[in-house]
Amino acid sequence: MSTKSEYLKLNEKIHFDFQSRRSVVYGTNGIVASSQPLACEAGLEILRKGGNAADAAVAVAAALNVTEPCSCGIGGDCFVLFYDEKTKKVSGLNGSGRSPKNLTLEKLREKGIQGDSIPPNNLNSVTVPGAVDAFIQTIKSFGSGKISFDEIFTPAIRLAENGYPVSEITANSWANGEKILKEASHNANDMLKNGRAPKSGEIMKMPKLAKTFREIISKGRDGFYKGYVAQSIVDLIQSKGGEMTLEDLEEHQTTIVEPISFLYQRENLPSVRIWECPPNGQGLVALLSLGILQELQKQKKISSLEQYEHNSAEYLHILIESLRLAFADGRYFIHDPTFEQIPIENLLSESYLSKRTEHFQTTSINKNLKHGNPVNSSDTVYFAVTDAQGNACSFIFSNYMGFGTGAIPDNCGFTLQNRGSNFILDQNHPNCFQSQKRPYHTIIPSMITYENGDLFACYGVMGGFMQPQGHVQVFCNLLHYQMNIQHALDLPRFCIGPFIPNGNEEDQCPSEIFFEDGIDENVLKKLQSYGHQVKTIKSFERAMFGRGQIIYRVYNEENQLVWAAASDPRGDGHATGY
Repeated sequence: MSTKSEYLKLNEKIHFDFQSRRSVVYGTNGIVASSQPLACEAGLEILRKGGNAADAAVAVAAALNVTEPCSCGIGGDCFVLFYDEKTKKVSGLNGSGRSPKNLTLEKLREKGIQGDSIPPNNLNSVTVPGAVDAFIQTIKSFGSGKISFDEIFTPAIRLAENGYPVSEITANSWANGEKILKEASHNANDMLKNGRAPKSGEIMKMPKLAKTFREIISKGRDGFYKGYVAQSIVDLIQSKGGEMTLEDLEEHQTTIVEPISFLYQRENLPSVRIWECPPNGQGLVALLSLGILQELQKQKKISSLEQYEHNSAEYLHILIESLRLAFADGRYFIHDPTFEQIPIENLLSESYLSKRTEHFQTTSINKNLKHGNPVNSSDTVYFAVTDAQGNACSFIFSNYMGFGTGAIPDNCGFTLQNRGSNFILDQNHPNCFQSQKRPYHTIIPSMITYENGDLFACYGVMGGFMQPQGHVQVFCNLLHYQMNIQHALDLPRFCIGPFIPNGNEEDQCPSEIFFEDGIDENVLKKLQSYGHQVKTIKSFERAMFGRGQIIYRVYNEENQLVWAAASDPRGDGHATGY
């Protein structure tokens, strides 16, 4: 074997024990933290040209579509939170798509789809891709007005046309999705190298995706939701028995939303407000969990969290049970609010949260959780961007389940998502499948501000149903244990077993809990005695614990703007600023 081939073989070995130490990254002008270094550079390029955090965020998103298509793409959706330093206001944007107008629950049954959900490889699971319109609306609503759409997409087009070296964790994810790509459509080679997934360090080009980007630059949203791209999407879906039409694509609109929030109060420390996008996203789960934690502490049912040893059995049990209670509510109440009102204010009220704490047991799990009744009155990329003006953009972007359906429309260079598989095929459930409806969505960006409106941090943790769990664990690391932001991301996590919400009245949030390698074995044994089903996760499977990014606003005596950023060691990326 030649020296070169020996080296390539060694280079394919991926280690996930995170022995390398990462430092917090600082900057005074702007910072980008994402799962791909080349995408970070795309964002910095826009910041240096005078763009703001929103302009740079779209550049990062486009570059991530090129460099990490096994997680995100313009065939998927995105959600955005934007912090405006001048007004101290947090604004939101829902860039998720809706189900086709001509598709009904009855038609799904006629097509032979049984059970609680649409299979993720069935193209009836494709909802209208919302990302492109969301990109445009992000720039229109929050952008600086100084940078053209052409300039924002230029770094991504350059990467797609000239090629880029594939990162190691991305290469592993790509290989896992190779079979899906080959089975989903006849265009798999558009996203493969010589008929296979690219290996780490190999150069990958995506000319058809670059062509699609140029079409969007030339024609705006019509370059995607009309014309050859739209026709290719519809032709592919209909050829596989789907019902999407050109009209579905043309009528799609992004929604500007009012973020939901919860004021988290700590004894002898400043209160902070955590912000999430409202349903159909699952950010409500994170807020419910934090609300339950606050009530448990306020009622003295538990000590203040920092009094427990971090990642001790007692501490982990408290967080796990608060999240299981929150998921029990979330699986029922999270759906498209345009079809049925969601009592968010009541769900987050002190009286309701206090009532939910009655189901908490100090040394045992609650085996029979159900959603409450308030009184009425996967794979994803997350990244954060801040700028020299003090603005911040929290952005999450996803296909769902890696490549989504894996189906690639002709001459387009991207895969179609499968978000419709999160609908429930039970007409009595609020998240039941209906025409032109948005499904329960897992992707959620987050933001934390002080009570006076000043920015504390822009952060998020990607990864399917792990996301609200990651938000809560990292939040507690920062707020209760006063960790620096890199340490807060580095520490081992837990993940409540993945589940798809269904129409069953009984809670389907499992008691099986996955723990990342590094949590003490004696702690796990004690958790088992509480009734938790414990499983330790090592190696590449640690990807299930998500990949987070944090940018923190440093306040100093000189009153000079300083940003601090951290990037999750579970991803290929980093934070970089200037």
